[in-house]
Amino acid sequence: MTEETHVFLTCVRSPDDLPLARLLIESLRDFGGELARSEFWVFATRPGREDGGSLAAPGVRVVPLSVPEHAERWPYGDKALACAEAERMSSADVRSLIWLDLECLIVQPPALLALDAGHGAALRPVHIRNIGSPAGEPPDAFWRGVFEAVGVADVATTVRTFIGGESVRAYYNSHCFAVRPDLGLFTRWSNLYQGLIGDERFVRDACTDIRHPIFLFQAVFSTIVAVSVPSERVRILPPTYNYPYNLHRQVPPADRAAVLNDLVCFTFEGRDLRPGAIRDIGVREPLRSWLAERAELLASAAPTFGSSDSEETLHGSK
Repeated sequence: MTEETHVFLTCVRSPDDLPLARLLIESLRDFGGELARSEFWVFATRPGREDGGSLAAPGVRVVPLSVPEHAERWPYGDKALACAEAERMSSADVRSLIWLDLECLIVQPPALLALDAGHGAALRPVHIRNIGSPAGEPPDAFWRGVFEAVGVADVATTVRTFIGGESVRAYYNSHCFAVRPDLGLFTRWSNLYQGLIGDERFVRDACTDIRHPIFLFQAVFSTIVAVSVPSERVRILPPTYNYPYNLHRQVPPADRAAVLNDLVCFTFEGRDLRPGAIRDIGVREPLRSWLAERAELLASAAPTFGSSDSEETLHGSK
């Protein structure tokens, strides 16, 4: 590793995830610029149930990760655990741990994800408010419980959602983000998250619907960043990072991307990227040919495509 090493992270939860992992890694290798050869750690969260051999390539490390049964029952409960393990694995020369969900692709060098000495984290605000806490209202029982677990009464940091421009308490997107491992944020995230999902009173009183259990991991992470990293050290990424192609129709026309190539990375959760299926946004070369050359790989990932509008709305905050 060099003096300024940046490591990319993701996780696979079943054999069906492997084609998506390959696409993600290949997009970094082909479009990542100076970060293209960065190490990529893939956490297999159900060891023995995935065959990570298909991901074997220089710079790719498949890491088995045991997830406690109580955490396995919670949506995305393994993400904080994987990030904490990556933090533990990091040597002193790792400057950035960069998380990318499987439903992401890199199409230009993601230089802003490589953290410099002046930044402790790089993040996007959430796409939509979802369970976010409006800045002008008192926090509800859910957010009060999160704040109590983190050790604060409230947070001063606010962000504006990409779609709708609503002002909410610190609430960051979790498809794509970067953190300095020496800050210990991931370990604290994992510990506090596991504590909350084990808190019967909190679960009973604050996680009574579908959305709050799904996005608890994200609320805890956002709050930890808000209280642990000074605002001037949080790099708010531009909309070209993690552009929500899954919510493309909901993006205001003035902010809507015209061509995929103009983005740095985007999430396509529920959208079909196979040749001929993309009709609502432009695709220029070399990305068009890159996708065409991976038609078979895209087809094998097809079971994840085709989510409904309601699913997009549910998951778009992530």
